[in-house]
Amino acid sequence: MSSWYLYVGFLAFVIAMLLVDLKFFDAENEKTRTRQAAIWVGVWISLAVIFGGIMFLWQGTQVGAEYFAGYLIEYSLSVDNMFVFVVIFSFFQVPQEYRHEVLFYGILGALVSRGIFIGLGASLVNNFEWIIYIFGAFLIYTAFKIARGAAEDIHPDENPVLNWFKKHFPTTTQYDNGNFFTVEDGKRVATPLLVTLISIETTDILFAVDSIPAIFGITKDPFIVLTSNVFAILGLRSLYFVLAGAMERLHLLRYGLGAILGFVGVKMLIEYFHIEIPIWLSLLIIVGALAVTAVLSLKISPPKKEESEGDEKAEEPEAADHTK
Repeated sequence: MSSWYLYVGFLAFVIAMLLVDLKFFDAENEKTRTRQAAIWVGVWISLAVIFGGIMFLWQGTQVGAEYFAGYLIEYSLSVDNMFVFVVIFSFFQVPQEYRHEVLFYGILGALVSRGIFIGLGASLVNNFEWIIYIFGAFLIYTAFKIARGAAEDIHPDENPVLNWFKKHFPTTTQYDNGNFFTVEDGKRVATPLLVTLISIETTDILFAVDSIPAIFGITKDPFIVLTSNVFAILGLRSLYFVLAGAMERLHLLRYGLGAILGFVGVKMLIEYFHIEIPIWLSLLIIVGALAVTAVLSLKISPPKKEESEGDEKAEEPEAADHTK
């Protein structure tokens, strides 16, 4: 499925849906925003499922199953991104009313960066067959990293791109009605929103390095890799407003993600011995790992963090100065 018109048509669809999302998802009230977000999560998931159904009917069971397996992996890793968003928004003390706009542009940038990574990954896989084994080993390493809580180790103040930006461009700690730039003392300066956006974009690139090899362990078809990635990313903004207040309840999800990435990594490595795992079994393992860890997360209460919460509150007044 490498016909150029497929990519052009899909890109046009994505742009149209992003414009619709930007126009209608603009509620200022927290309760209304959460309700709208839940509706949009349903819309994005429904579109992804409909597209998968089209793949089943048009390209057959194998391609359709590859799409759904890839979509589930990428969507699961996108949920892990939510932990990072929470950390970054908390670090820069971004007001709730400005977060939806930051996420919109952040996701737009993520779509571009994922497209670049997918193109690069497809080229490497097609020209260097041995690269798949490197991807497999890297995924096993990533599996351990995620299982031990990689999202909790994100420190925005240690982001080298962000530190470079703040060193070379004037910034302010004041928000200006959701603008990325404002004028202060007669000078044009970047607001904390732009600094937050840069932090989200650069952090997402690190996640892309983890997630793109995973999808190539399921399928080598660039169109399926792209579409499953895009559908997973498109609903991120809405998903954030649905899950932001309940992230701690999904505290065991990272073990499921680690298990999935570890499985895909092993699947890649055993290709060297000409051992192939059927796509239906891969799909079953992915769904099973997500279902088990999600159910256990809801049944087992997360560990209390009284001391860490006290520390965060003590540091809150200082957080607003991180944009200097």
